[in-house]
Amino acid sequence: MSHRNARLTVHGRRLLVERVESGRPVAHVAAEMGISRATAHKWVARWRAEGHVGLHDRSSRPHRTPHRTPAQEEEQVCALRRDRKLGPARIGAILGMPASTVHRVLTRHHLNRLAWLDRPTGQIIRRYERDRPGELVHVDVKKLGRIPDGGGHKVLGRRAGRATRAGMGFDYIHSAVDDHTRIAYSEIHPDEKAATCAAFLRRAAAFFATCGIDRIERVLTDNAWAYRKSTAWRQALDELGASGRLTRPYRPQTNGKVERFNRTLTDEWAYVRPYTSNTERTAALADFLHTYNHHRCHTALAGQPPITRVNNAEGQYT
Repeated sequence: MSHRNARLTVHGRRLLVERVESGRPVAHVAAEMGISRATAHKWVARWRAEGHVGLHDRSSRPHRTPHRTPAQEEEQVCALRRDRKLGPARIGAILGMPASTVHRVLTRHHLNRLAWLDRPTGQIIRRYERDRPGELVHVDVKKLGRIPDGGGHKVLGRRAGRATRAGMGFDYIHSAVDDHTRIAYSEIHPDEKAATCAAFLRRAAAFFATCGIDRIERVLTDNAWAYRKSTAWRQALDELGASGRLTRPYRPQTNGKVERFNRTLTDEWAYVRPYTSNTERTAALADFLHTYNHHRCHTALAGQPPITRVNNAEGQYT
């Protein structure tokens, strides 16, 4: 991409070459296009040497960097980051390097954010995305405390809220997220038993079908008994023609897309405002899901909502 002050885009450079190749003087063409003769000669020379490929911008990265941090020191920085999870300031103090230099080294090796590392092993978490809708669906359950009538501690204050919430129990929010599109579906249930999980999967598949995801090929879950040993869960998978996959034990990052959705769910629905009853919070879930799927921009989708990744007729969803 040309920089913002460039006189010529790739298309403009082609026009320049065409006009010069037609026999017109380079100086005249340069004056018409508002550039110097030296610039015009540069693009003509590149076109003659490399063809149309030569009309594209070249990388401004230098061929060599004599003052770059030596490779051995970069290895020491990376080792301290992986083994001890230290920040730039502490690593710099240990190695006698400026914190800014340490930060550049960590960024170069994709270690500048601890969220990208698997904490026990220090290895970079491998990011992936399936190629098509329905190829993989992530399923998980989030447990939330129920809200007593009149509100909990966010409405009444911590002391009064503690007195009213006794014996309220929990809601179990079952969620399914399509790996490719990030389209999400959630339901609230009083438990996470096998029959509940299996029935939820069937309804989730029906919801995805209304969005244009006609078939679910794989379902990824954690190692809960309802997913690992349940006959009801296996029957639901067989009915859908899907296979079940389990995450690595003690590695919730494997199911990271639905784990991240659970965080969004709590931030933008469950805790977004003080609810005066559990019924009020439950009723707000449908609006949140519609906004999430159809209107909310998603950073992993270049700022577009998940529904834009489904192959449906334009304008079908509003």
